[in-house]
Amino acid sequence: MTTEAKVGAFVLGCFAILAFTIGYLVNAQLSGGTVPYRTYLRYAGGLEPGATVLFGGITAGKVTAVRPWTTDPTRIEILLEVKEGTPLNEKSVAKLGLISIMNSASLAITTGSNDAKRLPPGSSIPSQEAASLDEIAGKMATVADSANALIVQVRGELEGISGDARSLLANLNTVTGRPNQQRIQAMLDHVNGILATEGPKIDRISDQLITLTQHADDTIQNVNGTVTDVREPIRKDLAELQGTLQEAKKLLGDMQVMVRANDVKIDDTVENLRVATDNLDQLTDSLKQRPWSLIRIKQPKERKVPR
Repeated sequence: MTTEAKVGAFVLGCFAILAFTIGYLVNAQLSGGTVPYRTYLRYAGGLEPGATVLFGGITAGKVTAVRPWTTDPTRIEILLEVKEGTPLNEKSVAKLGLISIMNSASLAITTGSNDAKRLPPGSSIPSQEAASLDEIAGKMATVADSANALIVQVRGELEGISGDARSLLANLNTVTGRPNQQRIQAMLDHVNGILATEGPKIDRISDQLITLTQHADDTIQNVNGTVTDVREPIRKDLAELQGTLQEAKKLLGDMQVMVRANDVKIDDTVENLRVATDNLDQLTDSLKQRPWSLIRIKQPKERKVPR
């Protein structure tokens, strides 16, 4: 045997001893002071006995059995053992997980809540279903179909947008072409000529507007002074008018009081006037029938009718 072969055999033997030692220590650590639990899933996802059990991402035990549940064959019963003292509680949830891409499936358990009640040994851990590869593939196929339809739609819209963009570029090229540039230059030259010719007139008009504005300011100040001067006499006249109206109101009140006090006398006067009017009517009728009564005192005797 050559020296290289001896060295290779020695290295392989060391690795074998190291692996055996590590496996033994792990099994001894997991087998001592463990607590059994169970959970149920509808999809085990390749989970096998001996798979790692993670509690909050920390290795806490291993799976001891994976089998269909006798009570409900549509669900998979998973038996596991965790280290004694692992704080599993009623809010903890078991679900499928992966330690890494290269490793097989594992059972991950969430930490739950510190206020939740601790689970006794042998109890069932609440579970959460994970999506299977078939479901994921189906969803990906649905998304792919939707993406294809969307790509076709976007392609049509992009073609329309490209056509509009080409039309816009053509219009811009037409607008910014040489003939339009010459027209714009001519318009600018014309505007510059107008400004050069009419500039002095515009300056004079601006000066006149400034002067007019100053006169307007002076006029407004004069009007303000006039209003201030007239305001006080008007205010005094209004005060006197208010006093006069109050006196007139008081006089009307006194007249109403006097009229109410003389209601009876006025009624007597009206009655006397009515009686005098009746007597005057009777006198008038009497004078119409016997007008001589104004001249003669005695009335003539009545004439007898001849027989």
